[in-house]
Amino acid sequence: MGLTMGQRKAVTKVIATRYRRAGPAVHDDHVNRDFTADAVNVKRLVDITEHWTLEGKVYLCAIKDCASTRIVGYAIGSRMTSELAVSALRMAIILRGRPAGTIVHSDRGGQFRSKKFIMVLRNNGLIGSMGRVASAGDNAAMESFFALLQKNVLNRRQWVTREELRLAIVTWIERTYHRRRRQRALGKLTPIEFETIYTQTALAA
Repeated sequence: MGLTMGQRKAVTKVIATRYRRAGPAVHDDHVNRDFTADAVNVKRLVDITEHWTLEGKVYLCAIKDCASTRIVGYAIGSRMTSELAVSALRMAIILRGRPAGTIVHSDRGGQFRSKKFIMVLRNNGLIGSMGRVASAGDNAAMESFFALLQKNVLNRRQWVTREELRLAIVTWIERTYHRRRRQRALGKLTPIEFETIYTQTALAA
C-alpha cells in the first residue's frame, strides 16, 4: 500500500531536514535500493526521525531488519547526536549478537558518519552502507516505518512531555508493531511471528 499525501509530505520534510546535514559517504552502497533479504540478520536499515512535544523535540533512531521488518534496535533522546545512533546500534548488537557481515544501511547524516558509529560497526563485524545524497528512494523502506509511526502515534495528539512520547513510541513498537500488526510482505504474519517460524525452520533444517 502506498503512502498517503499527508504521509508523503511528512517524509519529505524529514528528508529535507536531514540531508541539509549530509556529507560525503564513508561507506559504499551495498544495498542499491534492494530492501529485501532472504534471512534475518543479513541486511538492516537505520534512520532518525523527530517530533515535537511541548518540552521540545524527541528524536528516534531505529534499526530495522529487512527480512522480518522487526525493529532490532532503537534509541530515543532529546538531541540528534552520534551517541543516539550508537545507542541504537549497541541495542541491536546486544539483542541480536554479532552476525558477521550484516549490512547496516543509512543515509549520509553526520550521526552515521561519526567515528563512534563507524568504530562500533567495525568492532562487531558489521558492514556499513550509505545511499546517495538527497535521494528518498535510497532508504524508502525505513521511511515507510516512520510514516506508520507518524500516523499511529505521533500525530494522534499533542504530546506534553518527552517522557510521555517516549513511552508511547516504545509501547507502539513493542506491543503493536512487533506483535499485532500483520504484514502482507510477511505472509500476514507479525514480525515476531515471522522470526519465530524462521528460527524454528532453521533449527529443523
